[in-house]
Amino acid sequence: MTDRPDRPGMSDGRDTPVSRLGDGTIVVGVDGSDPSIEALRQAATMGGALGATVTAVACWRYPPAYDTFIALEWSPEKDAAQVLEESLTRAYGDTRPAGLRTVVRQGQPASVLIDESTTADMLVVGSRGLGGFTGLLLGSVSAACATHAHCPVLVVRHIPTGE
Repeated sequence: MTDRPDRPGMSDGRDTPVSRLGDGTIVVGVDGSDPSIEALRQAATMGGALGATVTAVACWRYPPAYDTFIALEWSPEKDAAQVLEESLTRAYGDTRPAGLRTVVRQGQPASVLIDESTTADMLVVGSRGLGGFTGLLLGSVSAACATHAHCPVLVVRHIPTGE
């Protein structure tokens, strides 16, 4: 059996589990949407079962027209941190997973999550399916992550109750 050179500790999958159980990391993309809340829940379930740490990642960026108008009181980084905090509360209530880490980074969500995947054992993202035929397509962030991440990717679809 041969280790994959691009992912130390990973095997070719024939005889040995891929994850480094007990010291793994599951990265979750969080944007405050229902699918990302469900992704947080799924990551915590898997992290608990595998002994992996969950890292919740929120991204922020300046809007394209930021140069022409400067809002002195507005901080997109603080907004992203608040969305992350509110999302964690929605997903876990007062009982957060042991060892939960949070990261707030500037950049395009897909790029940031793909970068974070270089040190992860799994990346979990929500899919913002639109329902019907259009809903069969992945969102641009989840599609980019599924295509370019450096680890396995789980795309979670939130199904509202009653559907």
